[in-house]
Amino acid sequence: MDFETVSAADFGRSLSGIGLNLLVRDVRDEAAFLQAVFGMTAHRLSADFAIMACGGALFQIHADHTYHAHPLPGLLPETPPRGAGVEIRLYDCDPDEAATRAGAAGGTILQPPADKPHGLRECYILCANGYAWVPSRPLPPSGAS
Repeated sequence: MDFETVSAADFGRSLSGIGLNLLVRDVRDEAAFLQAVFGMTAHRLSADFAIMACGGALFQIHADHTYHAHPLPGLLPETPPRGAGVEIRLYDCDPDEAATRAGAAGGTILQPPADKPHGLRECYILCANGYAWVPSRPLPPSGAS
């Protein structure tokens, strides 16, 4: 599918499984952060909307103003973190590299890269919109060199 030219209706009909849509103050700023820190690709980037590609997965970001007739914006907190309680996990994304790039891109390291007992090396990065992004890589199996 050509994400740059597909109609909204055709794109919508193509979606399946579970989807993620993040409301943000500024779509272009959030897309730039995601590209700089995690190497994502933005499609159909505008002030209103972007389709974000991360590995083989897609999700969407929408500007707050695009939800003017929707009940959700009334629930958004005035100050971050908007996504409190939600971790957006990016598997097979190097946490050390992402943490190194996060500060320059306007992110905040909530937890530096660390090896976790659940078999992943990960870190927690908060973006300016208050979402917690968790890049991670699998650790080698126990006893592996």
